[in-house]
Amino acid sequence: MSDATISQSYEPGTHPDLPPPLLERGLIFWVRKNLLSSWYNVTLTILGVWFLWTIVPPLYDWMFADAVVNAEDRTECQSLGDGACWAFIHERFKIFIYGFYPEPERWRAILAFGLMFVALGPLLFDNFPYRGKAMLFSLAYPFIAAWLLLGGLGLTPVGTDQFGGMLLNVIVGVTGIAFSLPIGIVLALGRASELPAVRIICVTFIEFIRGVPLITLLFVASTMLSYFLPPGTSFDLLMRVLIMVTLFASGYMAEVVRGGLQAIPRGQFEAADSMGLKYWQSMRRIVLPQALKISIPGIVNTFIGLFKDTTLVIVIGLLDMLGMGRASLADAKWAGLSSEVYISIAVFFFICCFSMSRYSLYLESKLETEHKS
Repeated sequence: MSDATISQSYEPGTHPDLPPPLLERGLIFWVRKNLLSSWYNVTLTILGVWFLWTIVPPLYDWMFADAVVNAEDRTECQSLGDGACWAFIHERFKIFIYGFYPEPERWRAILAFGLMFVALGPLLFDNFPYRGKAMLFSLAYPFIAAWLLLGGLGLTPVGTDQFGGMLLNVIVGVTGIAFSLPIGIVLALGRASELPAVRIICVTFIEFIRGVPLITLLFVASTMLSYFLPPGTSFDLLMRVLIMVTLFASGYMAEVVRGGLQAIPRGQFEAADSMGLKYWQSMRRIVLPQALKISIPGIVNTFIGLFKDTTLVIVIGLLDMLGMGRASLADAKWAGLSSEVYISIAVFFFICCFSMSRYSLYLESKLETEHKS
């Protein structure tokens, strides 16, 4: 049967859509459009391929093909291969993860880490099973995690001076992220308030935080804060760090949210007033949802910067993952393997920060789709 006969067998307007030509779809189309669309794109593509061909094979050989995973020391690593000595990371892996946390109690850290994802589920995904009830667990999780990690009430107490490695990075980062957003929202609303006293307090706090480096605040938390406390008062160092990191992130978060508030058209506020909504009702139902949606890239960017800044705790004597790596390099048996240490730490932070970035894109796309529908 000819094409004409086939096309005539359909009623007008009911002919099925045919797939586009091969050169207008798939991998071939993507390559033509993105890599070979003009002479300078062709040039850049050739240079990029040459650069990757020059860099990737030697890097692969060093990291994987010629790498050594099992060895007793650096000398044995060098005798077994010319690549990376991952045996060092393999031997110190638990130290990098848990720090000095007692080995018999590490199951508590693992459990707290696993429950963190359960608590994050209903907060990050609206189709999470039994989301309403799971939100109650999310609210209780900070207290559950503190009980698991610190002990008491049936568990062996563990001092915060034994926290270290990736465990410390996650504790500082997650705490700062969880508490800085609500505090930042309150500060942003306070800065935009028509009450002079509230506005002055919020502006003063935000500008002070933005004008002082985090490392200075950490020094204040570790040394000077005790001078302002009553004699004999003991204030845990990690708790002081958590407070300072949260307040620091809150100041920047407030400015991100304020930018979202300023992007809301004035008509939205007037519409809320015309509906008879009170201030907090209009903020909760109309203004803040739109402002936070606009601010998603800035909010996630602040979260990523905060998580990377957790490595600064090393300057006040807390040994996070970076601190544990540097301390491990002092061992003469593994001296000179700094590349392996810093690459491993970089991979860890890249995975965490890239995951946050991808979730940000997912959330933006989801909200945009819901808005269009």
